Amino acid sequence: QVQLVESGGGLVQAGGSLRLSCAASGSIFRFNAMGWYRQAPGKQRELVAVIISGDSTGYADSVKGRFTISRDNAKNTVWLQMNSLEPEDTAVYYCNADVTLTSRATIVSWGQGTQVTVSS
Repeated sequence: QVQLVESGGGLVQAGGSLRLSCAASGSIFRFNAMGWYRQAPGKQRELVAVIISGDSTGYADSVKGRFTISRDNAKNTVWLQMNSLEPEDTAVYYCNADVTLTSRATIVSWGQGTQVTVSS
């Protein structure tokens, strides 16, 4: 009922930047929270950044000061600006949305993931 489509991943050298985007569509009444997670090979999926209603944001300690999450409510889109990338940032990045539908039911949706690879 909610589709999330990510884009913007790729290969970048250490110190470089990438901007991920996530476009949401469906029977959306309100976004309760949207966030980015990542999963590196052999590791658990971890929260990278989140933005909640009212535009409060939160970040993993490992990305504070380097990554910025933002959104455009009119476009149902959330971005993750990633600067000063490090090889340790290499992972598949997933968009996540906690949404209240027009039916007033709430669901959590995931995107398909986008690969980010940072070379040293």
